[in-house]
Amino acid sequence: MTEEFGESHEGIAGAVLAGGDEPKPVHLDCGGADGVRETGEWWAYDGRGDRPRAAAIRAACTCGWRGRPYPIDRAGPADDDRHAVDTGDAYRDWCEHIRAVERRTVPLPDEVTHLLHRLEDRLSVLAEQAPVAALRAATALQRLTADIAQEAAYAVQEDEVPWETVATALGLSPDRAESLLTHYLLRP
Repeated sequence: MTEEFGESHEGIAGAVLAGGDEPKPVHLDCGGADGVRETGEWWAYDGRGDRPRAAAIRAACTCGWRGRPYPIDRAGPADDDRHAVDTGDAYRDWCEHIRAVERRTVPLPDEVTHLLHRLEDRLSVLAEQAPVAALRAATALQRLTADIAQEAAYAVQEDEVPWETVATALGLSPDRAESLLTHYLLRP
């Protein structure tokens, strides 16, 4: 998951069955307080119980994007050694997907990007040298950005920009973009 896009573009090394289909998520009993976990990760498809056996892995993103499949070498590592299977190709495919998402987002002006980097550098130094002052600065920055975000959200609403357009511009899912804007619109 990237910090910028969060759950809108969370990637996994997903399972692919021998026929090329993607299996339905499996439910794993994790025991304890966590209970049952649902996953589509390749390692959960080991053929045990009623679970199908993965023949390949591929990058899968929560946005619905899928990468190309890479066969799992069953002659190599033991089935229970999931760390011995190379997921690097799937990871590289997902990284390219994230780069494509980034290319579709609205670009920030160079001046703003530079200013943000300078601010981050300065606040990092301040956090080491004067942590309370850094907290004060961060609090002021949160207020400032929340006010600006609210103003921008009202402008987006006024201009009747479709959720899909906003989502693409921010690199988020339409639901996440709507939730974000609603959060700022309803802010006191």
